[in-house]
Amino acid sequence: MPERIFVEVAYAEPSRQFLRRVELDAGATVGDAIEASGVAAACAIEPSSLACGIWSKPVPRTALLHDGDRVELYRALKADPKESRRRRAERARSTKR
Repeated sequence: MPERIFVEVAYAEPSRQFLRRVELDAGATVGDAIEASGVAAACAIEPSSLACGIWSKPVPRTALLHDGDRVELYRALKADPKESRRRRAERARSTKR
């Protein structure tokens, strides 16, 4: 019997979170975990259009998984964090004058 591994698949939106533990054969990939988790149906998303990673490190869907890994799906940012910070700083400067 082939060795089995357990990984988590995580996806979050502002109003909901998806976290599911899945059991896979050793040698499984990030893409295998995403498919096995059922995140596409549960969240009505197209996972292939999202970036992915393992423990906050971007990886391709062909990356091999290890027992205990956490596969994460990343949504595109709605605003550039640096630009948002600049705007807040400008507003703060203008109200101090």
